[in-house]
Amino acid sequence: MDIADEEPRARIRPAAALVQLPTGAKVFLYLILCLLPLALIALFTTLQSTRNADTEARARLGAAAGESSGVLRDILVNHVSQLADALAALEANPHDVPACTRLAGTFATTAGARFSIADGEGRVICGQRFRAEDRTRLQHRQVRTTLEADGMTLRIGGRTGSTATAFYSKTTLAALIQPSGFVPEYGAALMQNGERLVLRRLEGAGPLDRREIIPSNLGIDGLELEMSMLGTPITSPMIINTVVLVLMWLAAAGISWFVVDILLIRPLRRLRASVGAYKPGEVIDIKRFGDMPAAEIRELGDTFRDISRTVKEHEADLAEGLVRQTKLTREVHHRVKNNLQVIASLINFHARSARSEEASEAYASIQRRVDALAVVHRHHYAELEENRGLDLRSVIGELAANIRATAPERAQGLGVTLDISPVLVNQDVAIAVAFLLTEIVELAMNCNPAAQIRISIKPIDDDAHRALLRVTSPALVESPALETLVENRYGRVIGGLARQLRTKLHHDPLSGAYEAAIAITGRP
Repeated sequence: MDIADEEPRARIRPAAALVQLPTGAKVFLYLILCLLPLALIALFTTLQSTRNADTEARARLGAAAGESSGVLRDILVNHVSQLADALAALEANPHDVPACTRLAGTFATTAGARFSIADGEGRVICGQRFRAEDRTRLQHRQVRTTLEADGMTLRIGGRTGSTATAFYSKTTLAALIQPSGFVPEYGAALMQNGERLVLRRLEGAGPLDRREIIPSNLGIDGLELEMSMLGTPITSPMIINTVVLVLMWLAAAGISWFVVDILLIRPLRRLRASVGAYKPGEVIDIKRFGDMPAAEIRELGDTFRDISRTVKEHEADLAEGLVRQTKLTREVHHRVKNNLQVIASLINFHARSARSEEASEAYASIQRRVDALAVVHRHHYAELEENRGLDLRSVIGELAANIRATAPERAQGLGVTLDISPVLVNQDVAIAVAFLLTEIVELAMNCNPAAQIRISIKPIDDDAHRALLRVTSPALVESPALETLVENRYGRVIGGLARQLRTKLHHDPLSGAYEAAIAITGRP
């Protein structure tokens, strides 16, 4: 599968997941999204106020940092210049007392600052030694600063290996950088090549506090002054305002969802449950919804109630019509059954007054067919209430008894054996089977009056909707008499009945058997 085919499916999945959500959840999500811009606007306003306060604080810190760095830069530049001049003068004349005096006067104005000038051999020729001399040789007028734990050291190289050294304690540097009139708490530190000398710690800074930091380059050996102060603090009112803002956003969405749920979703859910549990003949009750649902839902409920009332009335009319139709059908079947009995009685009456044996046999043949039709009709009338189908075993059993009862005197040795499995058929199949068996049995009697006939019906194993009808008799073995009767009288009738059953009737001339597959509707 191509990636291009997978991408549309990936885009469809979130939409499908959204469709599967309950209506209440979808309404809540929509309300959250609709109210989100208002919440963002309020949040943006709060952040903008905080940003304005931060900008103002940063401006104050910038002014203080500019003042402090300027003061410190001027002092250091002045001291570097004075040290360089004194170093050059003492290199030319180690006994130049005025040069040393001027340098001492310059450092005297800076409390806590000390200096010393040493010749190439490390002897102090001006000032006083205040720590072990750094013997690292510097180039002429090269300035190097070193940040130490207790202060800062400044060294200047001379022509002949002599050096001028100045030391400024942390207290001195902190006093020099203190801005005038700066009320907020601030922090200050000197930085150089990753090293850091903290001059003043920023007090009161917590883990959640924001800091404003401004570095300033002093222009001496990569030395920088970093000043910092706390930004606009995250105070309790700010946190409360933010939390209240979020709660109001969620509360607005929740209240809106609650109103929609009360007016729309819950009544619709109840209406759906009522309609889902509706049964024909009942009237949907809308009163239990109360007056809270929207007017449109109440109107929809009234419409369902009117429809259910109309359906109930129609169901009552249909039930009444069905009762009338059932009574009429029973009356019709009763009259048909009586008419068939009357016809059978008339045929029997005329058969008794027949003057010849052929006429008596003709009347008996007609009576057997009328009896076959009457048997099927009687069983159909008995099964009318359930309408599951006719039990073919009982129909054929009664039919066989009628055939033996109406058999002529010369066929008193006629025997009919039944092997019928219980199967159900419709009326059309039952009538055709009854007539087909009557014709085949009569054909066997005409071939051999004392014929022994076996009738069997067995379901077909691989076909649940068909059964095999088989009539076997020695009288049906191929013979000239059988061929004559089939060709002149019974063949056309038997073939027509087979076509009515929509099957093929097979005759085995060697075993004397007729068989056909008939349709069944089930088993009792």
